[in-house]
Amino acid sequence: MVSNIRQEMPVLTRHEGDWVGTYTVIDTAGKILDSYESHLTCQFPENGPHPYYQINRYKWSDGKREEYEFPGSYKDNKLWFDTDRIQGKAWEADDSIVILWFTYKTNPEMSLYEMIYISPDNNNRARTWHWFKNNKIFQRTLVQEERLK
Repeated sequence: MVSNIRQEMPVLTRHEGDWVGTYTVIDTAGKILDSYESHLTCQFPENGPHPYYQINRYKWSDGKREEYEFPGSYKDNKLWFDTDRIQGKAWEADDSIVILWFTYKTNPEMSLYEMIYISPDNNNRARTWHWFKNNKIFQRTLVQEERLK
């Protein structure tokens, strides 16, 4: 079956490509808890088991690195994630915003909502993560990214 994700989620489709930026994690008082560099790749494979595939690479100033892969499925105008690590979904809110909700499988009491804004020229993104534990906010992640040309 051919996925209609490109036609039915045009804002998400605009994210295709590579993005570099910074993540800044803050507590509810605004104190910086962590910051690191990122390189994300958003793909819409024509062939393969997943109509969406994302790779997140993180790098800290002390040399620490992490990499995660997020294959996504598409159904009911939503992008769905179900990996070893997370379970969640993303949907378009308007012509510039995608909303993502997910929970960590190892910490089901913890979840987050992310607002992802893409600029009209498709070259800049601003993202905010709102982290909840037992339905109470405890931190936020602020992300600034530019398209890697």
